[in-house]
Amino acid sequence: MAQTRAGSATTGLAFAAVTTLFFAWGFITSLIDPLVAAVKGIFTLSDFEAQFAASAFFLAYGLISMPAAILLGRLKAVPSILFALITMVVGCLTMLVAANLAVFPIVLLGLFILASGITILQVAANPLAAALGDPKLSHFRLTLSQTFNSFGTFLGPLLGASLFLEGVEVKDGTVLTEAVRAGALAGIDRAYFWIAGLIAALAVFFFLSRKVVSAAVPETPANTPSPAALLRDAFSSRWAVLGAAAIFIYVGAEVAIGTQMALFLNGDTVWGASDAAFGVPLLGLAMGSDGVPGVSLQEAGKAVAFYWLGAMVGRAIGSVLLSKVKAHKLLALFTGIAVAMCLYVALVGGVGAGFVALGIGLFNSIMFPVIFTLTLERSSASEAATSGLLCTAIFGGAVIPLIVGLVSGAVGHGAAFVVPALCYAALCAFAIAAGRTAPRNAASAKSLH
Repeated sequence: MAQTRAGSATTGLAFAAVTTLFFAWGFITSLIDPLVAAVKGIFTLSDFEAQFAASAFFLAYGLISMPAAILLGRLKAVPSILFALITMVVGCLTMLVAANLAVFPIVLLGLFILASGITILQVAANPLAAALGDPKLSHFRLTLSQTFNSFGTFLGPLLGASLFLEGVEVKDGTVLTEAVRAGALAGIDRAYFWIAGLIAALAVFFFLSRKVVSAAVPETPANTPSPAALLRDAFSSRWAVLGAAAIFIYVGAEVAIGTQMALFLNGDTVWGASDAAFGVPLLGLAMGSDGVPGVSLQEAGKAVAFYWLGAMVGRAIGSVLLSKVKAHKLLALFTGIAVAMCLYVALVGGVGAGFVALGIGLFNSIMFPVIFTLTLERSSASEAATSGLLCTAIFGGAVIPLIVGLVSGAVGHGAAFVVPALCYAALCAFAIAAGRTAPRNAASAKSLH
């Protein structure tokens, strides 16, 4: 009995250490939202060109995930995570160079390196969080970890908008002064300097926790598949491929909405000429009115935090709901509601559409962890191959935002919400298909729901 309690305590500490990583990458990833708006103004870019900041970041998932899965097979979880954190520090330092030289291609390089580290982190940490504890509660643990990830994504836009968007405006006819441009670049420099320090501290913390985590990780066969074998294994499973397509679509839609949100809210037909948002207590306080009528780009950038706050609240609620409701049913419900909300924004518009758009985050909440675990349950490929392919599919965040950028440049930011509406409709179909397919480990999966 005493050994059982000690084992549970060790597993709990290991899970807590892994969960800190979820917070860190959520915070860093959500900085992309205000950064897209900032580079649009700093470098005088179109919507499509500005979205290359998001694409450079999420491109890493397409190129690095499979090598990361191989690295995980060779080094195991703890050394892989430490390697990932060091890579992230290098990415932050590259961003410092980019900000000081004011060169957009170096910004893209820095974001790619930073995201490469995060990719390795996700390949290692997602299945690790699911494995640390009772298999019956894997949905619960991964969703709980994602709740802390969402807390990081809530804080990111608040900090990023404060540092990157002071005085920045991108509406037609506006030109940034050199002082505003220099201030925005200095804000980018400060943000990534402190993030580098945060990641270095996190690496030290995780290094000190390495024995606790290693002791709690379930033993796995000591085999290291070749890249070709790993790819063959992943693509041999229909459900690994379907799950990857679902992750591609989900991440693309979520990122596209987040990166366009500040520009959308700043529009004169939404909040640009309205003070309605300041009348909402918590939202208005976070946005911090500058006293000028309407919502500035910086104020809109801070409001984006509430898109991610919805995801955090939704994941906390989802952690409870998933212990009572079948995962595929909850996914179908949430994706269906997201379709309706996107169509409202695209077809109705107006001040109310701003609040509806922010609310989509609430229903994004459980999508990633549920898609991930539904796929792991049904995939006939190994966990390493399936996880690698799923994380590769996060590359959707590099593709769909570019599509939305092209559409918004042609028909406006509001009408461009039709694109994520189509994405959520496809995810609803995935949820229905998952409900009609029995998990490979039926006894374990039954206890999950």
